[in-house]
Amino acid sequence: MTTPALPDRARVVIIGGGVIGCSIAYHLAHEGWTDVVLLERDRLTSGTTWHAAGLMTCFGSTSETSTAIRLYSRELYARLEEETGQATGFKPVGLIEAAADADRLEEYRRVATFQRHLGLEVDEISPTEMAELFPWARTDDLLAGFHVPGDGRVNPVDVTTALAKGARQLGVRLVEGVSVDEVRTARGAVTGVRVSTGSTGESHDIECEYVVNCAGMWARELGAQNGLVIPNQAAEHYYLITDTIEGLDPDAPVFEDPASYGYYREEGGGMMVGLFEPQAAPWKVDGIPADFSFGKIPPDWDRMAPFLEKAMARVPVTLDVGVRTFFCGPESFTPDLAPAVGEAPGIRNYFVAAGMNSVGILSAGGLGRVMAHWITTGRPDVDVTGFNVDRFRPYQADDGYRAARTTEILGTVYAAHTPGKQLHSARGMLLSPVHERLVDQGGHLREVSGWEGADWFAGAGATPSAEPTWGRAPWFAQWEAEHRAVREGVGLMDMSFMAKLRVSGADAGAVLDRVSAGPVTASAETITYTQWLDEGGRIEADLTVTKLADDDFWVVASDTAHGHALAWLGRAVGSSDVRVEDVTADYAQLNVQGPRSRELLASLTAADLSTEAFGFRTARWIDVAGVEVLCARITYLGELGYELYVPAGSGLKVYDALQAAGTAYDLEPVGLKALASLRMEKGYRDFGHDIDNTDCPLEVGLGFALALDKPGGFVGREAVLERRAANAARGGMAQRLVQVRLLDPEPLLFHAEVVHRDGVPVGYVRAASYGWTLGSAVGLAFVSGGGAPVTADWLAAGSWEVDVAGVRHPIEVSLRPMYDPTSARIRV
Repeated sequence: MTTPALPDRARVVIIGGGVIGCSIAYHLAHEGWTDVVLLERDRLTSGTTWHAAGLMTCFGSTSETSTAIRLYSRELYARLEEETGQATGFKPVGLIEAAADADRLEEYRRVATFQRHLGLEVDEISPTEMAELFPWARTDDLLAGFHVPGDGRVNPVDVTTALAKGARQLGVRLVEGVSVDEVRTARGAVTGVRVSTGSTGESHDIECEYVVNCAGMWARELGAQNGLVIPNQAAEHYYLITDTIEGLDPDAPVFEDPASYGYYREEGGGMMVGLFEPQAAPWKVDGIPADFSFGKIPPDWDRMAPFLEKAMARVPVTLDVGVRTFFCGPESFTPDLAPAVGEAPGIRNYFVAAGMNSVGILSAGGLGRVMAHWITTGRPDVDVTGFNVDRFRPYQADDGYRAARTTEILGTVYAAHTPGKQLHSARGMLLSPVHERLVDQGGHLREVSGWEGADWFAGAGATPSAEPTWGRAPWFAQWEAEHRAVREGVGLMDMSFMAKLRVSGADAGAVLDRVSAGPVTASAETITYTQWLDEGGRIEADLTVTKLADDDFWVVASDTAHGHALAWLGRAVGSSDVRVEDVTADYAQLNVQGPRSRELLASLTAADLSTEAFGFRTARWIDVAGVEVLCARITYLGELGYELYVPAGSGLKVYDALQAAGTAYDLEPVGLKALASLRMEKGYRDFGHDIDNTDCPLEVGLGFALALDKPGGFVGREAVLERRAANAARGGMAQRLVQVRLLDPEPLLFHAEVVHRDGVPVGYVRAASYGWTLGSAVGLAFVSGGGAPVTADWLAAGSWEVDVAGVRHPIEVSLRPMYDPTSARIRV
């Protein structure tokens, strides 16, 4: 391909000519944005796209966004040749996913039910049926399989070429042999790129409004030049192709057996055997060579031999023929196995789409559509709370962190996702000021956005242990006791991982009032529970804003929303006289919660904690055990309670004082499992879990937090008013977030269980826990009326069930919290 002259200006510059970059270019063109130039340092597909296995396997996700992205990709690749004249190699030969053990069978039954609800055609089949469809595999020791006839395979280079051709036909320029040396910015926004050509090495500046970093393995280093954290890391990925196997059907389905680490499909008359080993090897942690193109990595035979033998034993014929190709090449992975996409924090119009975790081909079509929509409209139209690049924190870019985490995270691609499983690498990055007490009290620690948090407590001096399970575990007894301590007495919970921002300056109140849907500037020492919305009236953050003084505010968001809240507020501040300090690590957050919390706290302070003097949603600085703390009378558990923000250096002193005084009130340390069960019984929302960026606050029961008549309004107000008027015209909302509770106390809910009304699927559970006070599993589900308004009468008129791994169980549903619906307990 001859390199054309470089333009001096383009509306959008896409960096990287792999399948992701080409898909974004294609979809931008279809959105009408054709003043786009894609720059590839070598040739299209030269990074990792060219050697991808090309699996088009939609099965396996309980994310609505991921499933939709994959289904769209499959549909696009099937029709792309008709549009562009370029074949994609898509063959819907089908997929068989093997369940080799009870945990995988439980997981896949839950996944199948969820994805069937979203439109994926998937059926459970027997080992005999698996053998009929894929006779080369041993199936006698497998429990079941899951067959998706519409899945299959695709040629990665052909798909990329088709996307590139489709973009070019609509006017997009694709330029090969050009390296981007620098993304230029001014006043917090993209202004252009500086490039050099491979032929001459001459520099050239291209002015632009938008940049999209699709640089794959190189995305981290490119982003770091502008202070961005994109912690994707390349790792070795292996597959082999055998010599010709007589009778191997080229239209045989793709076969996957994650328990044997392998995937299998026909390739050129032989069998491709691909591997996702349980312990991986990161590659070039210190930086990917700039000239690496169409390259291979020398294979580590000694390390891979045991995994390869197990994988090949699943399909014994592969052991009886020679190996034509043994390939090792790089694939890049993120620390949480989710992609890094979206607008970069701190730089307007700098977008990222990287870290595909070995599903780049599968995701490219749908992700390209999502990114094009995001760029052209300013907001995504799918839930991206778990994908947004602003979720990453600086420590995750560290070489040692990436090396350790990548070794483990790649191994989870084919691991069973049994509840209770957690990562063990790169731990202890962030420690609470009271961490040593969590350990002393037998806390079973788990990672909470990089922090170490206690899930439950085994007791002082005891060593906690837990095995992942879909059922009930011995430690459920401790969980129940902690839950009941908060409901009936008093509990002490460390939540120092919560994001804490100090917002000050002459314009602090005005900026926060504009960005917040609630009235955050009314009275000093007042906590406002509020949402931050986008212009379309959709939720971007769910948090509390406390006014300490006219120019001093305290903002608290969840750990998962930390980066996004910072980024969103940063965009709102602009050039205003506002200072935003991230004080998360500077303060411990110790929550004293339960009916006896006032008694306990009063024993350690001279402050008047009576309801008259210190009512619900009051916050002020008081002395507790000789330490000045910010005491907030607020709860996320549904009881009388207080959150204490303690200077980190005094965290242990206050914690120990609470513990010592608490013996008179039967105080118990309380972990995060109780946090989940307590808040779920009360129906409290959690952004990024049961509410997300696609939700309107009216539909998820947060209309009470909106100050629609607030002078000056707020971002998103007009859109909310339009939606409210439309709801009134139709007689109610078309969809709602409702609380659900199983009538049978035995089954457990986790996430993604499909909800039925009168035998018809109407939604699914977004988050759940066990409700020890309510007596059974409880969750929050988003349901649609299918044309009918979702009202209390509509809910009451239906017969309701939830599908748990293929078995339906009766449930009750409610718009109001099932526990303390009037919130009388928190205001006493």
